[in-house]
Amino acid sequence: MTAPTEQNSPSASTGPAGTPTSVTPLLVLDVVGLTPRLLAHMPRLTALARSGSSAPLGTVLPAVTCAAQSTFLTGTTPAEHGIVGNGWYFRELGDVLLWRQHNGLVSGDKLWDAARRAHPGYTVANICWWYAMGADTDLTVTPRPVYYADGRKEPDCYTRPPDLHDELTEKLGTFPLFHFWGPGADLTSSRWIIDATRHILATRHPDLALCYLPHLDYDLQRYGPDDPRSHQAAADLDAALAPLLDDAQAQSRTVVALSEYGITRVSRPVDINRALRRAGLLEVHTQDGMEYLDPMASRAFAVADHQIAHIYVRRPEDLDTVRVALRGVAGIERLLDDEGKKQHGLDHPRSGELVAVAEPDAWFTYYYWLDDAHAPDFAQLVEIHRKPGYDPVELFMDPLDPYVRLRAAGALARKKLGLRYRMAVVPLDPSPIRGSHGRLPDDTQNGPLILCSTPRAVTGPLRATDVKSLLLQLAGLH
Repeated sequence: MTAPTEQNSPSASTGPAGTPTSVTPLLVLDVVGLTPRLLAHMPRLTALARSGSSAPLGTVLPAVTCAAQSTFLTGTTPAEHGIVGNGWYFRELGDVLLWRQHNGLVSGDKLWDAARRAHPGYTVANICWWYAMGADTDLTVTPRPVYYADGRKEPDCYTRPPDLHDELTEKLGTFPLFHFWGPGADLTSSRWIIDATRHILATRHPDLALCYLPHLDYDLQRYGPDDPRSHQAAADLDAALAPLLDDAQAQSRTVVALSEYGITRVSRPVDINRALRRAGLLEVHTQDGMEYLDPMASRAFAVADHQIAHIYVRRPEDLDTVRVALRGVAGIERLLDDEGKKQHGLDHPRSGELVAVAEPDAWFTYYYWLDDAHAPDFAQLVEIHRKPGYDPVELFMDPLDPYVRLRAAGALARKKLGLRYRMAVVPLDPSPIRGSHGRLPDDTQNGPLILCSTPRAVTGPLRATDVKSLLLQLAGLH
């Protein structure tokens, strides 16, 4: 990494032709779920937009974190960078894997690659944007639990350089993993990320700092975007951001705030895998009375990802059978075939043979068992790596279990004693979910947007694929 620059000045070097060049330092905030309607509850970000500029921001299909962030950083669609969702079926492994972390999964020329060609020595800090591990960034912070040999999982993070781990932990405490996702997810995790970003800006002075703020994801999925609790979440995050925005202004750092998607109100879970199983297309195997999806043996199954589901069909001759099986399923708006995937920039080998899009008020569960008595034990855990699809119900404790909090307290006691524990508190009823995303937005007021502290930097609707070019321009590198 290059030596730190003056805190209040852009870094300078000699360009390719020997001409002195300088860069404007950037802070890019990924404010998950931010929409024009929510912005009304966020006075600091509203003030930034009014004194600077703002515009609607297009997104990609699926409008989910991993796909959208990869598009922002490469300037390409999922068909090119390969991130077709928050996870997919790895055919070569015969397994469904979500929330992988290695940057090698993302194809294409990254934002920092382009920046360094224009400005050798350009420095980048990635604070919790996805696919951070293995990325060629100078500074990296990303959630990474400690997985002990006895099965325990403890909160922690991965950093690069390694000594940044102890530096942040000593200053801010252990990364609050159980506030980052699960029933306890709240502002605590975003506050930690904000404070980590402030520390890195003050001590390392990167030319570009990427900061991921997940807080709005939680209550908007729990309660819906129009609930007062969601409005309060927006106000709370805005207040927590104030010191970071003040730091950026003091450092003459251009601020960009953007969102990957907007969360819309939903009321209907769609059990797409159960429909495929009833049609004789999905297979399971049983161990100790628990049923597990058998993707290699199944003729068809779906990887549910909010309002999108990749449907993997083993044999081409079964495509019509799958279409017939799903034709009457309430909540499915359409099935994308090869031509449909191509139209939406989703024609990549990792995509399913078909891609289901939910109706506006519906979302897809991953559930494949037909009797809760045979659900696998991980179904009631916060277990994002074992479930063959996304499970927003992990944001809740089971309301039908009168002893759920008592059992949770017992599990925490075992954890504090260093013993193995099972936090089996997640309900098997998907009906409490009130917000989801993944479809392309029907209304710009409920869609993502981009704000910039620079006046007239954005003057009209911007495509997700144009974010990389805009950031290079704002940095003075394009």
